[in-house]
Amino acid sequence: MAATLLVLEDDEGIRSSLCLALQAEGYETIPFGLAEHALAELPGLSVDLMLVDLMLGEMDGFTFVREVRQRSDVPIIVVSARADTHDIVAALESGADDYVTKPFQVKEVSARVRALRRRPPALARSEAEAVVLDGADGPLVLEWGAGTVRRGDQEIHLTSTEFRLLCELNQPSGRVLSRQALLDRVWERDYFGDERIVDVHIRRLRTKIERDPGRPELLVTVRGLGYRFDRRP
Repeated sequence: MAATLLVLEDDEGIRSSLCLALQAEGYETIPFGLAEHALAELPGLSVDLMLVDLMLGEMDGFTFVREVRQRSDVPIIVVSARADTHDIVAALESGADDYVTKPFQVKEVSARVRALRRRPPALARSEAEAVVLDGADGPLVLEWGAGTVRRGDQEIHLTSTEFRLLCELNQPSGRVLSRQALLDRVWERDYFGDERIVDVHIRRLRTKIERDPGRPELLVTVRGLGYRFDRRP
């Protein structure tokens, strides 16, 4: 079944061209010109991924992404002409999974869509396998097959990118992974943008699984090298 992509772009010409190009790549598209309309229709839609511009109407792309993240973990790629590092980081902090700057090649966007929709390599493990990551405040359990993380009986809602990142960092040996290694493994392509995309996702992940995100005990920064996951059963 073809993946369904929500395309939020206020420029009618760009929106139409992008939808036609994505349809030629095999995707179904649902176009919107206003963020408010997309949010209103979202509960009745079945969407696999969103492509969102930042410069919209009354509600900008940053606000739209934050609103979506309050109700859904669907992957989001921001597609924008704003190439400043501050804008990229702000979009990722809002909850986007990836960022593409205009002008772009549709095949590049399509490759990023495929990467975000692909199941994490870790899920090749037994569908029933689960790992206890931390037991300090009740067991923090990574469930490979279900694609979920739980603290006791409560599920912690992670985006697909956050889950993939956690899976990759969960190395039995406590191995340190560099930013570039994480980019290659999680985003599954050569990433030529700002490596801080990894830092932003690490910060978001820490707010969800650490007791004190400001003093992380699980997702540890190894200065000059990268990140390491420390289990605390």
